[in-house]
Amino acid sequence: MGQSPPLLECRNVTIYRGLRPALEEVSLKIELGEHVAILGPNGSGKSTLIKAILRECYPVVRPGSWMRILGREQWNIFGLRPLFGVVTDEWPQACLLGSVVRDVVLSGYFSSPGIWRHHRVTEQMRSAAAAVMDLLEIGHLADRLLEELSTGEARRVLIARALVHQPRTLLLDEPTANLDVRAAWLLRELLRGVARRGTGLVVVTHQADDVLPEIERVILLRQGRVFRDGAKEEVLREEVLSELFGHSVRLERRDGYYHLW
Repeated sequence: MGQSPPLLECRNVTIYRGLRPALEEVSLKIELGEHVAILGPNGSGKSTLIKAILRECYPVVRPGSWMRILGREQWNIFGLRPLFGVVTDEWPQACLLGSVVRDVVLSGYFSSPGIWRHHRVTEQMRSAAAAVMDLLEIGHLADRLLEELSTGEARRVLIARALVHQPRTLLLDEPTANLDVRAAWLLRELLRGVARRGTGLVVVTHQADDVLPEIERVILLRQGRVFRDGAKEEVLREEVLSELFGHSVRLERRDGYYHLW
């Protein structure tokens, strides 16, 4: 068997959101199954990069500029998106209200807001859903309504939904946003288990704490451009992050995690 094509490979890519470029002259290569963090301040283009991978937005067409997802420049989005697991803060969680956790997780097979009569749910699907709920420590919540859960529990449900069909890569946009200290720590530890099981992680964040110990590479974005890209030990340094955020910061590494203040 040949080597799998990269998850993302792009050269000199510029993407506009409105009248301004959200990404400008970006060249990157992310391998399938790689654990990567994309770190930067708000408005640096991090979420736009995820949208570009999912073909929710497109680069400017011009000579010398291209973007390939899994080796292809052109995709039917209905064929592309099921290949990934995706959790973003823009997911319309309200569409899933009134559904029990088990059905929310199973809906990941159908990319639908819940389970409907025409969906054929097999015993294999139910078994896989139970396994991923156990992995994320929400199996005991299977019969609870989504709206009854805490923010941290609901976030884990959405991650289980994204993982149930066993994607090669999980795309996470600000995974610990709006979580308290304990819920954020628990989620990070559970995501470490996901990484160790062989699922690639692309974590978009503005918090150094979200760079899991299993993540080896960090890409820094600033004002729509790649500011740094390399091994996390080389990129996550006080002087580099102070320049990135335009503010003097302190950085500490403890138990494999980085803490920035």
